[in-house]
Amino acid sequence: MESVIAYFKESETWVAIGLLVLIGAFLYLRVPRMVTKMLDDRAGTIAKDLAEAKRLREEAQAVLAGYVQKAAHAEVEAARIVTDAKEEAERFAKETRAQLRQQIERRAQIAKDKIEQAEHAALEEIRVLAADKAVAAAGKLIAERLDPAGADTLVQTSITDFNKAG
Repeated sequence: MESVIAYFKESETWVAIGLLVLIGAFLYLRVPRMVTKMLDDRAGTIAKDLAEAKRLREEAQAVLAGYVQKAAHAEVEAARIVTDAKEEAERFAKETRAQLRQQIERRAQIAKDKIEQAEHAALEEIRVLAADKAVAAAGKLIAERLDPAGADTLVQTSITDFNKAG
C-alpha cells in the first residue's frame, strides 16, 4: 500500500491522471465528432465554392467564345460590306461615265470645244464624287460593322444618295 501512496505523491502521476480525465471528458463530450463535423462542413463549403467557380469559369469561357465568334463574323461581314460598297461605287462610276459619253456624243455636233471642256470637268467631278462617296460609305460601314442590319441599311442609303447626287 505504501508504494501506491508513494505513487500518488509523484507529480507525473497527477499529470497522467489529469490527461486521462481530459481525454475522457473530450470523449464523453464527443469533441472528436464535433471537430470532424466542423471539418466536413468546411470541406462541403469549399467543394460548393469550387463547383460554383468551375461553373462560372465555364460560363465565362462560353461567353468569351461567343463574343470571339461574333467578332470574327462581324469582321468578315464588314469586309464583305466594304467590298460590296467599293464594287457598287465602281459600277455607279462606270454607268455615270457611260451616260456622260452618250450625252457628249449627242452634243458633239453643236460644239466640240464646249463638249471637251464639259467632259473633262464632269469626269473629274465624277471621280471626286465617287471617291468621296466611297470613302464616306466605307467610313460609315466600318463605324457600324458590328451591326449587320444597320450596315445593310447604310449601304442602301449610300446608293440612294449616290443616285441623287449623280
